[in-house]
Amino acid sequence: MLNLGGNCGALIIYTGRDLHGREIEISRDDEERRTHSAVRERQVRDGVFHSAVYPDLEAGLYTVWWDDRTPAGAISVTGGSIAEFVWPTSSPPGAG
Repeated sequence: MLNLGGNCGALIIYTGRDLHGREIEISRDDEERRTHSAVRERQVRDGVFHSAVYPDLEAGLYTVWWDDRTPAGAISVTGGSIAEFVWPTSSPPGAG
C-alpha cells in the first residue's frame, strides 16, 4: 500500500531477477542525502517481477544511482502518482 497525494509520490524501479537483494540508492537532485531500497521479488496475478519500491517521496527530480558515484538515470516524481524507472541492462559510461 502506497500513500499518495498532495506533494507525496512514489517510485518503482523495475529490475531483472539478477539484482534480487541489491540495495539501489536514489537522491533528490537538490540534496546529497541518499535513500535506498532493496530489490525484492513481487508476486502478481500474471507472474513474478523484481523491483525496488520507494514510498512517500516528496515530488521532484531524483537521481537513480548505479554505484557510489555513477548515475543510472533520473526520474521525476509527481505528487499523487507513481513514477516508474527501468533499470539499465548495461552499465553506464564511467561505472565502477
